[in-house]
Amino acid sequence: MANILIVDDSRTSRRVLKDMLERNGHVVVAEATNGQEGFNDYGKYNPDIVTMDITMPVMDGIEGLKLIHKSYPDAKVVMITAAGQNEKVKESLENGAIEFITKPLDEDKVIAAIDKVMKK
Repeated sequence: MANILIVDDSRTSRRVLKDMLERNGHVVVAEATNGQEGFNDYGKYNPDIVTMDITMPVMDGIEGLKLIHKSYPDAKVVMITAAGQNEKVKESLENGAIEFITKPLDEDKVIAAIDKVMKK
């Protein structure tokens, strides 16, 4: 079981991901709608894992990832991206993301990624 912070501007995506995670024994400690909120919530909740959408208004996921890793270098961040955003995935991994998940979300792949991250 992991305590997870979900960062995604889409309410529907957050709900779908939260349902998947909770069905599999994980706890969603908070939800944020952009990278800045995600950074603020990381400091408040100290989650085991952050799931971070790449494309968001105000502060995108890559900038949010950089901000989190600057203050919390051991943070485990899993990026979520639409298919075909290979450059964004590469940039995320170069900036500290340890895993990525491609939309549309598949429950088996989401849980496999979370389990993999928990073992690191």
